[in-house]
Amino acid sequence: MEEDQILEALNAHWQASAVGDANAEHDIYDDDAICDYPQSGERILGRSNLQALRSHHPGKPSGFQVKRIIGQGELWITEYTINYQGQLAYTVSIMEFRNGKVVHETQYFADAFEAPVWRSQWVQQIT
Repeated sequence: MEEDQILEALNAHWQASAVGDANAEHDIYDDDAICDYPQSGERILGRSNLQALRSHHPGKPSGFQVKRIIGQGELWITEYTINYQGQLAYTVSIMEFRNGKVVHETQYFADAFEAPVWRSQWVQQIT
């Protein structure tokens, strides 16, 4: 699969995620895909389990914003935010492709935090 086709598939995946289309969202995954959540120590085996898990999330996201997608070959990274009940979760998804499908994804989630005043002279605020 060419890189422009992977980017197109990723954009369709994230758009489907944003509108809650669980079927279209999971088209990108291989049947035997693995998804890891390192922070909770969980591994989801198979597209059907991943779709079921996400479909039963009790606090469905109310907003979703892709910041950037970068990648090359079979390794692609997406930075995005998810709004869960008024709280932003800053998220990084690392996807490994084989034969045009995601075979392994690792997702990292981080909560926003207040920037310490002591370092304000060296930084700029970003959104």
